[in-house]
Amino acid sequence: MNKESKRREALLYHSEPTPGKIQVVPTKKYATQRDLSLAYSPGVAEPCLAIAENIDDVYKYTAKGNLVAVISNGTAVLGLGDIGPEAGKPVMEGKGLLFKIFSDIDVFDIEVDTKNVEEFIQTVKNIAPTFGGINLEDIKAPESFEIERRLVEELDIPVMHDDQHGTAIISSAALINALELAGKKAEDVKMVVSGAGSAAIACTDLYVSLGVKVENILMYNSKGLLTKDNPSLSELQLKYAFDGAKIELTEAVKGADVFIGLSSGDILSPAMLLTMADSPIVFAMANPNPEIDYNLAVETRKDVIMATGRSDFPNQVNNVLGFPYIFRGALDVRATKINEAMKMAAVKALAILAKEPVPEQVNVAYGATKLGFGQEYIIPKPFDPRLITVVAPAVAKAAMESGVAKNPITDWAAYEDVLRERMGNDNKMVRLITNRAKSNPKRIVFAEADHLNVLKAAQIVYEDGIGFPILLGNKEVILELKAELGFDADLEIIDPKTDEEAERRNRFANSFWETRERRGVSKLDAEKFMRERNYFAAMMVNEGEADAVVTGHSRSYPSVVKPMMQLIPKAQNASLIATANMMMTSRGPMFLSDTAININPSAQDLVNIAIMTAKTAKMFGVEPVIAMISFSNFGSSSSESASKVREAVAYLHKNHPEMIVDGEIQADFALNPEMLEEKFPFSKLAGKKVNTLIFPNLESANITYKLLKELYKVNSIGPIMMGMGKPVHIFQLGASVEEMVNMAAIAVIDAQEKEIKKIKQAQ
Repeated sequence: MNKESKRREALLYHSEPTPGKIQVVPTKKYATQRDLSLAYSPGVAEPCLAIAENIDDVYKYTAKGNLVAVISNGTAVLGLGDIGPEAGKPVMEGKGLLFKIFSDIDVFDIEVDTKNVEEFIQTVKNIAPTFGGINLEDIKAPESFEIERRLVEELDIPVMHDDQHGTAIISSAALINALELAGKKAEDVKMVVSGAGSAAIACTDLYVSLGVKVENILMYNSKGLLTKDNPSLSELQLKYAFDGAKIELTEAVKGADVFIGLSSGDILSPAMLLTMADSPIVFAMANPNPEIDYNLAVETRKDVIMATGRSDFPNQVNNVLGFPYIFRGALDVRATKINEAMKMAAVKALAILAKEPVPEQVNVAYGATKLGFGQEYIIPKPFDPRLITVVAPAVAKAAMESGVAKNPITDWAAYEDVLRERMGNDNKMVRLITNRAKSNPKRIVFAEADHLNVLKAAQIVYEDGIGFPILLGNKEVILELKAELGFDADLEIIDPKTDEEAERRNRFANSFWETRERRGVSKLDAEKFMRERNYFAAMMVNEGEADAVVTGHSRSYPSVVKPMMQLIPKAQNASLIATANMMMTSRGPMFLSDTAININPSAQDLVNIAIMTAKTAKMFGVEPVIAMISFSNFGSSSSESASKVREAVAYLHKNHPEMIVDGEIQADFALNPEMLEEKFPFSKLAGKKVNTLIFPNLESANITYKLLKELYKVNSIGPIMMGMGKPVHIFQLGASVEEMVNMAAIAVIDAQEKEIKKIKQAQ
């Protein structure tokens, strides 16, 4: 995508369909006059009087306890500098979005039009009664230090400037683990810090708290080493100023154990890296260009322990590992401040978490066989679902132990359950899927690339690194649409009907005919079929000229399924083809099967569908808990429909006792743990959270997933094809661009899985 196209896409994202990225949503009923009279006059007077009598009741009757203000004056916005409060607002909204999706904290973004420190402080103090916490953002140094110091002292709610402390907390966790791997102690290491702004100062302060000695630190800004005789240094910089003659950076790094980069790209050369001590620790955190490129660094020295601020390299120092969970823990115990004990608790929790066994869901997201503590894994990954249940409780406990918690937690197990529930509706699975696909992108045939939305999806797939699109369709139309979209990548474009494809078309036709000659297909038929894009696309995958195919946007599902099932063989040991939809519900991802293929499956078909769906769930790091759905509960009906479900369950219990599956059961009992526990405590599902539903027929499955999608705007990924020998996935007619991108990611993951299986079989 060219620069103008990227600019246009970014502006469209922020402007449509509704300007901005966050909104206020009611949390109470408001359908009737009675509801409204309780929400406002006269009913609202009662909580007002209660709060007037006991001010702490504001946490009981209002949203204050889960509301954080993200406040800025726009003087240091990202790498854009002093662009003003209005121009900084999109960033503050973005920070609000991250708070919500990672820790379920609501946010109002506040942009303050003043550069005067006293005016800014007074403004924040005046509006503080609205909020449970204050996140200061993008305020330039040195003013940011004074603003934070004063507000921490003068307010009785948590206040933190994340630009300073976020990077400090995450990198400190990484430093603890890096020192352990290097076999070094904090008090012994020689450290060079490139950068002397607010983030660098905050980081270095925390490193000193970990044991690094001030006299072993050399700090540099753009003009060189900070020295005591420099009158332009701030008081905070002076404590790290060197008492002596200036030393060039190239000399400073000689024998250094740690290099901390919070400055600008490419200032640490390979030659300089080679002069550092054994097992050097290099945190090159400048973005987008690190102080030294990751690949260059590890090629230069195999013993380097490296972290950056980028997501495409191991050990990303990403503030999202910290601030959502630090505020979550602080809010949940009603902490009056975020103190050093709470920050250090977050540091240690992150460091310890990196040494724990990594959940399969995280391995799946990063395309890793098994992530484990070591040079390429010294801090947790941002997609790790354990972060909220590890960091937030650690911060909350530290608040209690340091005496700043006004609402102590007593039942920690129950608290962790609440934290897990908060993360049910954040569509994390979509990010996991995309990240997994990007770890090993594949060649994907887009069989309808001469449709605008399909080409848009292909563009996103290519530009996000999910896969390498092969575009099928009318070449002139595709080129016109590409120009319209600003999609200037040089991709393969194929029109199966053209003369230039005659050789490949005939070759595909011969291959197809050889497999179908005894099944009523003539050679002429095969040649005709190959002029149709879906047949051609399927043969590209069969012949190894592509890794996966996605299609179906412009045609009915049955008409697209037919050529795929004619050309693509079933997977080894698969007795049937079926589909599952992954629904991103408020309780987390739910798998529904079979949503598109088998109209009235037999008991044995249901067994096979359940087994395939379980494997599909595991492919995405989800441990399946399967309910076999019916209109009856455990034998309450002898109808044929209920009986086949019961028969399927009996077979699974006998032959696959390791599976958590039960039924036949009604959907409400399957999804309501309290009802299930009360009425059917004998069930294998009792005490568990069902995440997979197998339906007795296509009708019920298809209707259910489409109702969820349309009535409740539940994000749906699918139908995911199961049982196919090659990665083939079919869109629903009229699928959105987002749905097609998600399906393309699924196709890539499917190709990855089949590749892994093939390698294992060959070994």
